[in-house]
Amino acid sequence: MLTSFIFDLDGVIVFTDRYHYLGWKQLADEEGWRFDETLNHQLRGVSRMRSLEIILEHNGLRFSEEEKKAFTDRKNGYYQSLLDSIGPDDLYPGAIDFVKQVRARDVRTALGSSSRNAQRVLEALQIDALFEAVVTGHDLTRTKPDPQIFQLCAERLGGVAPAECVVFEDAESGIAAALAAGMHAVGVGDAEQLPNADQVITDYAEIDLDTLIATGRIR
Repeated sequence: MLTSFIFDLDGVIVFTDRYHYLGWKQLADEEGWRFDETLNHQLRGVSRMRSLEIILEHNGLRFSEEEKKAFTDRKNGYYQSLLDSIGPDDLYPGAIDFVKQVRARDVRTALGSSSRNAQRVLEALQIDALFEAVVTGHDLTRTKPDPQIFQLCAERLGGVAPAECVVFEDAESGIAAALAAGMHAVGVGDAEQLPNADQVITDYAEIDLDTLIATGRIR
Protein backbone atom coordinates (compact mmCIF):
# COMPACT_ATOMS: atom_id res chain seq x y z
CA MET A 1 0.00 0.00 0.00
CA LEU A 2 1.30 3.43 -0.93
CA THR A 3 1.41 6.05 1.81
CA SER A 4 3.34 8.86 0.10
CA PHE A 5 3.25 10.59 -3.28
CA ILE A 6 6.27 12.57 -4.48
CA PHE A 7 5.99 14.99 -7.38
CA ASP A 8 8.57 16.62 -9.57
CA LEU A 9 7.66 20.23 -10.40
CA ASP A 10 8.53 21.12 -13.99
CA GLY A 11 6.38 19.23 -16.47
CA VAL A 12 4.47 17.43 -13.69
CA ILE A 13 2.76 20.17 -11.67
CA VAL A 14 3.57 23.24 -13.73
CA PHE A 15 5.01 23.94 -17.18
CA THR A 16 8.13 26.03 -16.64
CA ASP A 17 10.01 24.32 -19.49
CA ARG A 18 9.31 27.19 -21.85
CA TYR A 19 10.75 29.69 -19.37
CA HIS A 20 13.90 27.61 -19.02
CA TYR A 21 14.12 27.31 -22.80
CA LEU A 22 13.75 31.06 -23.29
CA GLY A 23 16.38 31.74 -20.62
CA TRP A 24 18.92 29.41 -22.24
CA LYS A 25 17.99 30.68 -25.71
CA GLN A 26 18.68 34.27 -24.70
CA LEU A 27 22.09 33.32 -23.32
CA ALA A 28 22.92 31.20 -26.37
CA ASP A 29 21.87 33.91 -28.81
CA GLU A 30 23.98 36.48 -27.00
CA GLU A 31 27.01 34.18 -27.08
CA GLY A 32 26.48 32.90 -30.62
CA TRP A 33 25.95 29.26 -29.53
CA ARG A 34 23.79 26.73 -31.36
CA PHE A 35 20.70 25.94 -29.29
CA ASP A 36 17.26 24.70 -30.26
CA GLU A 37 14.29 22.84 -28.77
CA THR A 38 15.79 19.43 -29.62
CA LEU A 39 18.87 20.20 -27.54
CA ASN A 40 16.68 21.77 -24.87
CA HIS A 41 14.93 18.41 -24.42
CA GLN A 42 18.23 16.95 -23.18
CA LEU A 43 18.25 19.47 -20.32
CA ARG A 44 15.08 18.14 -18.68
CA GLY A 45 15.60 16.87 -15.15
CA VAL A 46 19.26 17.88 -14.85
CA SER A 47 20.95 20.66 -12.90
CA ARG A 48 21.61 24.14 -14.21
CA MET A 49 25.37 23.55 -14.44
CA ARG A 50 24.94 20.20 -16.18
CA SER A 51 22.51 21.87 -18.62
CA LEU A 52 25.17 24.44 -19.50
CA GLU A 53 27.76 21.69 -19.95
CA ILE A 54 25.44 19.87 -22.38
CA ILE A 55 25.06 23.07 -24.42
CA LEU A 56 28.82 23.69 -24.39
CA GLU A 57 29.56 20.09 -25.42
CA HIS A 58 27.09 20.45 -28.29
CA ASN A 59 28.98 23.54 -29.44
CA GLY A 60 32.46 22.09 -28.87
CA LEU A 61 33.29 24.74 -26.28
CA ARG A 62 35.21 24.69 -23.00
CA PHE A 63 35.33 27.30 -20.25
CA SER A 64 36.73 27.60 -16.76
CA GLU A 65 34.56 26.85 -13.74
CA GLU A 66 34.42 30.57 -12.99
CA GLU A 67 33.25 31.38 -16.51
CA LYS A 68 30.64 28.60 -16.41
CA LYS A 69 29.32 29.92 -13.09
CA ALA A 70 28.94 33.37 -14.67
CA PHE A 71 26.99 31.87 -17.59
CA THR A 72 24.61 29.94 -15.31
CA ASP A 73 24.06 33.03 -13.17
CA ARG A 74 23.13 35.02 -16.27
CA LYS A 75 20.72 32.33 -17.43
CA ASN A 76 19.14 32.17 -13.99
CA GLY A 77 18.65 35.94 -14.03
CA TYR A 78 16.82 35.71 -17.35
CA TYR A 79 14.73 32.80 -16.04
CA GLN A 80 13.76 34.63 -12.85
CA SER A 81 12.65 37.66 -14.85
CA LEU A 82 10.49 35.41 -17.01
CA LEU A 83 8.95 33.84 -13.90
CA ASP A 84 7.35 37.20 -13.08
CA SER A 85 4.67 36.30 -15.64
CA ILE A 86 3.93 32.79 -14.34
CA GLY A 87 0.28 32.12 -13.56
CA PRO A 88 -2.53 29.54 -13.39
CA ASP A 89 -2.37 28.96 -17.16
CA ASP A 90 1.07 27.40 -16.62
CA LEU A 91 -0.26 24.64 -14.35
CA TYR A 92 -0.40 21.08 -15.72
CA PRO A 93 -4.11 20.40 -16.39
CA GLY A 94 -5.68 18.41 -13.56
CA ALA A 95 -2.51 18.27 -11.45
CA ILE A 96 -3.67 20.46 -8.57
CA ASP A 97 -7.05 18.73 -8.30
CA PHE A 98 -5.22 15.39 -8.27
CA VAL A 99 -2.90 16.45 -5.44
CA LYS A 100 -5.90 17.68 -3.46
CA GLN A 101 -7.60 14.31 -3.93
CA VAL A 102 -4.44 12.59 -2.71
CA ARG A 103 -4.36 14.77 0.40
CA ALA A 104 -8.06 14.08 1.03
CA ARG A 105 -7.18 10.38 1.39
CA ASP A 106 -4.61 11.15 4.10
CA VAL A 107 -1.74 10.24 1.78
CA ARG A 108 1.48 12.18 2.39
CA THR A 109 2.71 14.52 -0.35
CA ALA A 110 6.15 15.90 -1.15
CA LEU A 111 7.68 17.90 -3.95
CA GLY A 112 11.15 17.03 -5.23
CA SER A 113 12.63 19.39 -7.80
CA SER A 114 16.25 19.95 -8.81
CA SER A 115 15.35 23.58 -9.55
CA ARG A 116 16.70 26.16 -7.11
CA ASN A 117 13.68 28.31 -8.00
CA ALA A 118 11.07 25.69 -7.07
CA GLN A 119 9.97 27.38 -3.85
CA ARG A 120 9.49 30.67 -5.66
CA VAL A 121 7.29 28.97 -8.27
CA LEU A 122 5.18 27.26 -5.59
CA GLU A 123 4.65 30.52 -3.75
CA ALA A 124 3.91 32.50 -6.93
CA LEU A 125 1.17 29.99 -7.80
CA GLN A 126 0.03 29.75 -4.15
CA ILE A 127 0.28 25.95 -4.09
CA ASP A 128 3.08 25.51 -1.55
CA ALA A 129 0.62 24.40 1.17
CA LEU A 130 -0.26 21.30 -0.88
CA PHE A 131 3.09 19.68 -0.10
CA GLU A 132 4.11 18.58 3.38
CA ALA A 133 7.77 18.42 2.38
CA VAL A 134 9.72 20.24 -0.31
CA VAL A 135 13.21 19.38 -1.56
CA THR A 136 14.87 21.71 -4.09
CA GLY A 137 18.22 22.13 -5.77
CA HIS A 138 19.42 24.03 -2.71
CA ASP A 139 19.25 20.80 -0.70
CA LEU A 140 21.18 18.57 -3.09
CA THR A 141 24.79 17.53 -3.35
CA ARG A 142 24.00 15.04 -6.13
CA THR A 143 21.52 15.44 -8.97
CA LYS A 144 19.25 13.03 -10.85
CA PRO A 145 19.64 10.21 -11.82
CA ASP A 146 21.12 9.90 -8.33
CA PRO A 147 18.26 9.01 -5.93
CA GLN A 148 19.26 11.59 -3.29
CA ILE A 149 16.39 13.97 -4.06
CA PHE A 150 13.68 11.37 -3.48
CA GLN A 151 15.47 9.85 -0.49
CA LEU A 152 15.43 13.30 1.11
CA CYS A 153 11.70 13.63 0.34
CA ALA A 154 11.00 10.33 2.10
CA GLU A 155 13.17 11.39 5.03
CA ARG A 156 11.34 14.71 5.39
CA LEU A 157 8.02 12.90 5.32
CA GLY A 158 9.10 11.12 8.49
CA GLY A 159 11.24 8.32 7.14
CA VAL A 160 8.71 6.70 4.83
CA ALA A 161 9.80 3.34 3.38
CA PRO A 162 10.72 3.60 -0.33
CA ALA A 163 8.32 0.81 -1.28
CA GLU A 164 5.46 2.96 0.05
CA CYS A 165 6.34 5.90 -2.23
CA VAL A 166 5.34 6.69 -5.80
CA VAL A 167 7.17 9.36 -7.78
CA PHE A 168 5.63 11.36 -10.63
CA GLU A 169 8.30 12.43 -13.13
CA ASP A 170 8.47 13.75 -16.69
CA ALA A 171 12.19 13.13 -17.36
CA GLU A 172 14.05 9.86 -17.81
CA SER A 173 16.72 10.98 -15.34
CA GLY A 174 13.99 11.45 -12.74
CA ILE A 175 12.49 8.04 -13.46
CA ALA A 176 15.95 6.52 -13.02
CA ALA A 177 16.36 8.36 -9.71
CA ALA A 178 12.99 7.11 -8.43
CA LEU A 179 13.76 3.51 -9.36
CA ALA A 180 17.24 3.76 -7.83
CA ALA A 181 15.55 4.90 -4.62
CA GLY A 182 13.40 1.75 -4.65
CA MET A 183 10.19 3.68 -5.33
CA HIS A 184 7.37 3.28 -7.82
CA ALA A 185 7.72 5.56 -10.85
CA VAL A 186 4.88 7.05 -12.87
CA GLY A 187 5.96 8.91 -15.97
CA VAL A 188 4.08 12.04 -16.99
CA GLY A 189 4.24 12.74 -20.72
CA ASP A 190 5.34 10.82 -23.80
CA ALA A 191 5.75 7.09 -23.14
CA GLU A 192 8.45 6.83 -25.82
CA GLN A 193 10.55 9.34 -23.90
CA LEU A 194 10.02 7.47 -20.60
CA PRO A 195 10.69 3.81 -21.46
CA ASN A 196 11.75 2.81 -17.94
CA ALA A 197 8.75 4.21 -16.05
CA ASP A 198 6.53 1.61 -14.37
CA GLN A 199 3.55 3.34 -15.98
CA VAL A 200 3.01 6.52 -18.02
CA ILE A 201 0.15 9.02 -18.12
CA THR A 202 -0.58 12.14 -20.10
CA ASP A 203 -3.70 13.04 -18.11
CA TYR A 204 -4.20 12.71 -14.35
CA ALA A 205 -7.78 11.60 -15.08
CA GLU A 206 -6.28 8.31 -16.32
CA ILE A 207 -5.45 7.38 -12.73
CA ASP A 208 -7.77 5.40 -10.48
CA LEU A 209 -6.48 6.83 -7.23
CA ASP A 210 -7.83 4.13 -4.94
CA THR A 211 -6.27 1.43 -7.12
CA LEU A 212 -2.95 3.26 -7.18
CA ILE A 213 -2.86 3.62 -3.41
CA ALA A 214 -3.80 -0.01 -2.86
CA THR A 215 -1.74 -1.73 -5.56
CA GLY A 216 0.77 0.70 -7.04
CA ARG A 217 -1.01 0.46 -10.41
CA ILE A 218 -2.80 3.43 -11.96
CA ARG A 219 -5.90 1.39 -12.86
